[in-house]
Amino acid sequence: MKRDRESVNLRHAQMLSLIRERQEVLVEDLSEIFEISPMTVRRDLQVLEDQGKVSRFHGGATAEVRQDVRDDSELVELCRLQIARYAASLVKDGDTLLINGSNTALGLLNHLSGKRVSVFTNNSMAVRGEYPEEVDVTLSGGILRGSRHILTGDLAIRNLMDVRARKAFLGCTGISPNGEILCGIPAELGINETMIEHADAYYILADYKKIGRTSAYASFHLEKKGCVITDDRAPDDVVKRLKAIGMEVVQVGALP
Repeated sequence: MKRDRESVNLRHAQMLSLIRERQEVLVEDLSEIFEISPMTVRRDLQVLEDQGKVSRFHGGATAEVRQDVRDDSELVELCRLQIARYAASLVKDGDTLLINGSNTALGLLNHLSGKRVSVFTNNSMAVRGEYPEEVDVTLSGGILRGSRHILTGDLAIRNLMDVRARKAFLGCTGISPNGEILCGIPAELGINETMIEHADAYYILADYKKIGRTSAYASFHLEKKGCVITDDRAPDDVVKRLKAIGMEVVQVGALP
């Protein structure tokens, strides 16, 4: 696993060097040069953009880093904190919760003081948390791949099948302009869908940077309508689209 991570880090470094050398590179060129799929290239570019090293455009990336890529990081964290706080306000004493691999969703547990809550999650980062004593956390079990913290596989699904919950809180990779809820880890798709099915109500947590994202990621099946919790910077057109397809949308402010 360590060798795989080193290989990915090396590819990211080589890709960054090439982009800086050429100033602008297309996805199809990077796919050919590194002999990887266009989907993998897009994921690599997303990592580099999140790190503030490149700026993506439709079909490629440029070495010209937008100032907002650097400046937005603190604002995004504030938005995620406020989204988690709002989500926690929806939890009632005695609730059973389902939480997927999202760290924003997991963060709501930090704001449940005084509430007796049982949590089932496939997010292995839960073992590092120091939550209120009234919060009981059960890990799904399953497979960890590479450096990921998300548990997947048949064991996780089987254990999840025995759980019924009042509420499910799920993060996502993004929400497309068409209102599709995107998932960057295909192996977690079944877990997300099962959590939605096994909860009385579900909530998708996504900050504004994830709203309106276009990618080749797989998407959840949302036959049952739920609620998207985002912030007040989310694009209006996507918010309207979500409401048009029957989703409730709550927008919280970035500032406490």
